[in-house]
Amino acid sequence: MTPDLLARTLEQFLAESRHGVVVEAGEIIFDLDSARFSISAERGRCLLHMWSAERNIVREVLDAELKEVKKDVLRVSVRKFAQSRPHQLQICRERDRRTPAARKTARSHYARTLERALQREFPEWTLAKLSTSMNLERSFSPVYARGLLRKGQRTLAVLGVNQQETQASMDAVLTFGLLWLEDCRQKEAGRSTVEGLRLYVPPQRSATLRLRMAYLNKSIGRFQLYELEEADGSVEEKELTILADLESRLQRCTDAAHAHTQFADAIAKVKAAAAGAEIAVISAAEISFRLNGLEFARARFAAQSGSFQTSQEIVFGTGGFEEVLTPSNEASFVGFVQRIVEARRADADKRDPLWRMYPERWLESLIVKTVPAVDSHLDASHVYSQVPAVSASDRSLIDVLTCTREGRLAVLELKADEDIHLPVQGLDYWARVWWHHSRGEFQKNGYFSGVPLSPEPPLLFLVAPALRVHPAVETVLRYFSPEIHWTLVGVDERWREGIKVIFRKAPLA
Repeated sequence: MTPDLLARTLEQFLAESRHGVVVEAGEIIFDLDSARFSISAERGRCLLHMWSAERNIVREVLDAELKEVKKDVLRVSVRKFAQSRPHQLQICRERDRRTPAARKTARSHYARTLERALQREFPEWTLAKLSTSMNLERSFSPVYARGLLRKGQRTLAVLGVNQQETQASMDAVLTFGLLWLEDCRQKEAGRSTVEGLRLYVPPQRSATLRLRMAYLNKSIGRFQLYELEEADGSVEEKELTILADLESRLQRCTDAAHAHTQFADAIAKVKAAAAGAEIAVISAAEISFRLNGLEFARARFAAQSGSFQTSQEIVFGTGGFEEVLTPSNEASFVGFVQRIVEARRADADKRDPLWRMYPERWLESLIVKTVPAVDSHLDASHVYSQVPAVSASDRSLIDVLTCTREGRLAVLELKADEDIHLPVQGLDYWARVWWHHSRGEFQKNGYFSGVPLSPEPPLLFLVAPALRVHPAVETVLRYFSPEIHWTLVGVDERWREGIKVIFRKAPLA
């Protein structure tokens, strides 16, 4: 391949692999949902530059080819600087790179391991063979081993996940566990009482679950969490705890007015190309420019080459790709922005990748501008999007945080497409907000200045297009603690033309 063709191949594959990983020497070196990249094809060479908070690499790209059956892995021949010998870099669309046969074998082996552990713990109970089969009608995934323990008229639902699955599968186990519990209760109605749910996960993988399960309704079931060591079959029960032991930290709200002032020249330049650009303050040293939620440029302070001085620069691109704006490529920048402006309209061509890109960010941008459309009690003058909250195990961004006109906090979790995990992901953010609010940290960190916030727990709004709310969402919500005042909001499918609520559902009083 020529350098230009290599560059185009890499750009396209990386843009379509935002939830994937980059692997070098058998190690995952980048998560593509957080990494940035730049590709150049100059002087007869194709250079790939990738960076994140953890590392920064530059590789000369020599060749690239798709060899996987489902075209999910791009194998790239690269070379480090000052080295003559090339090596392989793999860009994978998904984190789980095992073959279907390897996944099936691991899951069958785990089911047998879990069966033995349950038989040791419940010698007087009967356990039917654990199932790992897929059931699309009931939303059961082959990732999880599920079964039912029985002793007379007492039964317990059981579900576990093996150590080779991704962290996303670990975090999703509660959704499928609750659906399995509900299915067992329906099937056992009139025959036995399904007392509760026992979840089994690998050691050191239960932090998110401990938080989520702490906010389930304990009056309608007994919920227990265990870590299973597959090597020796040992089992340890984990306490269900609130957020305190996860060391969550709320990042300070940046002074938007000051950021707009110091980046005034960059804002004027970008606004000249896209008058309707939205400006999001990332930090005191960086701002983002977006059109209907699609980030197309950033202005930031960057170190000057060969000195300790910093200066402002503008970078542009989408889907993780970045190019520094210079006088020589300013015409390309203006053309790129005009392309974004034309594609990022509600009435634009729906087949355009730029129109389809990041639909949740588009929905978020509209909600932020018209938050009372979701609920008339919400205060449009205090709305924050992508609020960063950091814990010992991950960095999360709360979709939209606002409050009612009476000062009660409200968390909005948004999904533009059908997502079975909408409730539990909203629960994560609600728990973080409630914990920080109970410690008085929002106003200490510059949020809701001058607003007398209510001491009550936050409200939780789960927002999605009405026809794209997964049928299992309401089942999962029924198991939430009464402490969580949630509202499921279905908006019109044509939400890009404006937010219009079709229905609102809340728990019965």
